[in-house]
Amino acid sequence: MNQNQEKTAGTTDQPKRPFPVLPTSKVLASGRFTSPPTPEQLKTIFPKEVPATLRLYLGGKIEQWWARQDQKGPVFLMNVTSVEEARAILEELPLGQAKLMEFDYVELSPLTPLHMLLNETSASASK
Repeated sequence: MNQNQEKTAGTTDQPKRPFPVLPTSKVLASGRFTSPPTPEQLKTIFPKEVPATLRLYLGGKIEQWWARQDQKGPVFLMNVTSVEEARAILEELPLGQAKLMEFDYVELSPLTPLHMLLNETSASASK
């Protein structure tokens, strides 16, 4: 076993990251229907879903929202700091409660390589 193998053979540590880890500041949630909604579901659930989603927007939990071009569901940029918080919020929406919508989540943080553009002089001048 060479020296590099010895360093990693007995550990389960992840490789060292090249940039600092910053806290999650937003979550991107990409939704999709678990099955296409029936006309009856559209009539009964959507009149509740839209105002509930609008309340999340007006309450600051959803910052931006889009429709996917493939019409499989919405995409939300959420003002939350964890996937768990985003999941709890979106599962409470009528489509989530009906198990008709599920989401993929991506945690977002500030662009970490930007710190490389700062030198000590400019960093201390901004304080």
